[in-house]
Amino acid sequence: MTLVATTLRHRHDCDLCLRELVDDLLADGLIVPDRAQALRDSLDYEEPLQTHPLQRLADYRLPDPRQPGQLLTLETLTQWLAQRAGQPYLRVDPLCIDVPTVVALMPQAFAQRHGILAVAVDEHSVTIASAQPWQRHWEADLAQVLKRTIRRVVANPVDIQRFTEQFFQLARSVSGARIQGQSSITGNLEQLLQVGDMVAPAASDQHVINIVDWLFQYAFEQRASDIHVEPRRDIGVLRFRIDGLLHCVYRFPEQVTLAIVSRLKSLGRMNVAEKRKPQDGRIKTRLPEGQEIELRLSTLPTAFGEKLVMRIFDPQVLLKDFAQLGLLGDDLHRWRQMTNQAHGIVLVTGPTGSGKTTTLYTTLKQLATPQINLCTIEDPIEMVEPAFNQLQVQHNIDLDFASGLRALMRQDPDIIMIGEIRDLETAEMAIQAALTGHLVVSTLHTNDAVGAITRLLELGVAHYLIKATVLGVMAQRLIRTLCADCKAPTRVDPTSWQALIAPWRMAIPEGAQRAMGCPRCRDTGYCGRAGVYEVLLLSDGVKACIDANTDFTALRRQACKEGMRSLRLGGARQIAAGLTTLEEVLRVTPRIDSM
Repeated sequence: MTLVATTLRHRHDCDLCLRELVDDLLADGLIVPDRAQALRDSLDYEEPLQTHPLQRLADYRLPDPRQPGQLLTLETLTQWLAQRAGQPYLRVDPLCIDVPTVVALMPQAFAQRHGILAVAVDEHSVTIASAQPWQRHWEADLAQVLKRTIRRVVANPVDIQRFTEQFFQLARSVSGARIQGQSSITGNLEQLLQVGDMVAPAASDQHVINIVDWLFQYAFEQRASDIHVEPRRDIGVLRFRIDGLLHCVYRFPEQVTLAIVSRLKSLGRMNVAEKRKPQDGRIKTRLPEGQEIELRLSTLPTAFGEKLVMRIFDPQVLLKDFAQLGLLGDDLHRWRQMTNQAHGIVLVTGPTGSGKTTTLYTTLKQLATPQINLCTIEDPIEMVEPAFNQLQVQHNIDLDFASGLRALMRQDPDIIMIGEIRDLETAEMAIQAALTGHLVVSTLHTNDAVGAITRLLELGVAHYLIKATVLGVMAQRLIRTLCADCKAPTRVDPTSWQALIAPWRMAIPEGAQRAMGCPRCRDTGYCGRAGVYEVLLLSDGVKACIDANTDFTALRRQACKEGMRSLRLGGARQIAAGLTTLEEVLRVTPRIDSM
């Protein structure tokens, strides 16, 4: 503590010195004397620093004595500097920053000159991130202008520089798009009393183009699966879905939101002038690394204007195998047993966003050999795959699932994929296809595998047709997986474990892990998702339980007796393998009330 206090007095209001940092690392035991002397000698011959001293130290790739085999990275050096300066360390997470608010606190030139970035503000204080903890000459002036006290945190200098440029550039584009507007009639129902008060910039305006380009790049960087542009009463909200959860990213002025939606609709070849009806479109873009990404667009007229949602599809998912999807062991064997049949119906169930499409495409990709005619009918086509013959539902010309399936039946198909069975007519056509020697795969929106039988009966399908055609059902969910870089061993609470697996029995796992948080996973403890599955194989024993007055408790009991594992049991196996947490499985999977 005395050393830190002495250092603070000695370095008040001064920049970091690389030579002094080397001495401090030596004093803290992070480098050995020989290495320190070699660094000092090399400094005598180097040109003046063009980068931050911590960056230069990180470039030396010094070993970290606290973690054998690891290096003193820029992030670990920044954490060390924060501890030595007696200031909190902060890993800058742009998703946790109210960008429009913090950018308005100071000019960009001021922020760049002093290497600082505002990261939070409240009524009494503003939090400033800096990589120069002993530089204080700007504090008094900023506190006087903002009329708030200054809270200091230490952050990665590269992050500070990068996000300062991004935040202010985005703010300029938003401001420019707001100013350079032109008259437009909006779809906000509450503006009928104030028509003419609002202007929307042209969708082709360069500022709007910059905003949309930033939106795409930022979504890809953050591993978003969905992008939501949502109009509100006075603003527009941009949200990303990352690992299944939505995060608020930015708030736009309402007229800028209109221009962003118009720009995206134009890119998706949608009718920009039509704001009263839902529309669908798609965009294909290319990442700087050369990888192609497809986005599916959907608009919805709301009380405050058009809401637009973009689902991001990575074509690489078609190259994944079942192990990467989390489908393993007995569940995989039962799934292949169903999908390798020559004819019948195979169903995948689950709510929206549970990974049904990925499972189907992965399966169909493996089934689509040159000797097979594989046809799909989808609404909309999720991913374009050359190995399939894909048909798009078009309700405006009366081409729905039933009529499209009727047409596909005349195309000599071997395997037919139906995007979703929504009504009795489509279900009857699927049954007809299965009875005439075709393998039909499709989806249903139900909570579990047994619920698919309930749904078919509710649609009006006769129980004997279900027994004659349905080969099996697989229900699935997507759970967040633990970050491999920071997860740590933990003990599972016996009461919580029993609540998860009830009414089954399973030993409390010894290899359970818990979420910690690190820069790679944005301090969430989770990175990526995997599936948990419940596979119902319609054996003779299960079929015997299906009749006009099916007892679904007895049906589930029989299925479990023959080897079906519930979604929660599948999640329990993932917990035992150290891949996820008990809290995550409880959050995602449905509870089994009776057996």
